[in-house]
Amino acid sequence: MGKWEATSGKWYGDSSDLALQTSEDARFYGLSAPLDTPFNNKGKDLIIQYSVKHEQAIDCGGAYIKLLPGGKKFDAKKFGGDTTYALMFGPDICGSSNRRTHVIFNYPEGSEKAGEDNNLLIKKDVRTETDKLSHLYTLVVKADNTFEVLIDNKSERVGSLSDEFDFLEPKEIKDPSKSKPSDWVDERRIPDPDDKKPEGYDDVPPEIPDPEAKKPDDWDDEDDGEWEPPMLDNPEFKGTWR
Repeated sequence: MGKWEATSGKWYGDSSDLALQTSEDARFYGLSAPLDTPFNNKGKDLIIQYSVKHEQAIDCGGAYIKLLPGGKKFDAKKFGGDTTYALMFGPDICGSSNRRTHVIFNYPEGSEKAGEDNNLLIKKDVRTETDKLSHLYTLVVKADNTFEVLIDNKSERVGSLSDEFDFLEPKEIKDPSKSKPSDWVDERRIPDPDDKKPEGYDDVPPEIPDPEAKKPDDWDDEDDGEWEPPMLDNPEFKGTWR
């Protein structure tokens, strides 16, 4: 893990206003802390809010917060990317195509099979800021099973948890007892078996001599060769028969 520092950064209004800073490039970082008292947000809104500032042009890195599930023995020394979490929120940047504010729930949280396979990502990415300024990220999970993501107090996404995340099983599934019939035909259209090529179809040339062309008066067959009229597209030609 890389080394953390507490610093006011390169630019500040108050030198005593400190923040956590990653001090080494190209390193993984992880920091955990217990809550003073366990909490339960049942029937209440849960708000996660913090500010992020990238003081250098970032190519690949995340600055997200994970809320770990309570009631379990937690080894802080082993905290890392594989540690099961209940909620993950915050900006993540990697290259020019992967730029998003993560909103991920682990569900069913607390079950024996809770893990990476249970991580439910928001269905449509939420944008993130990529400049070197400070930005305030806020996630509000409301008691009515709706949520809102704000950046700099501007709403970026609001919706229902059940609509934006796959918490619920689909209402309908394909009947597992049914299989494709052996005589099922996938082709929507086929050549007409009763249709036949008209007689003389192939005798129609694609081009015909221009009927209005005339041999120039100064044309000399001995010097210029045998005169032939220019060719035109044949209006009667219909292309290859199908």
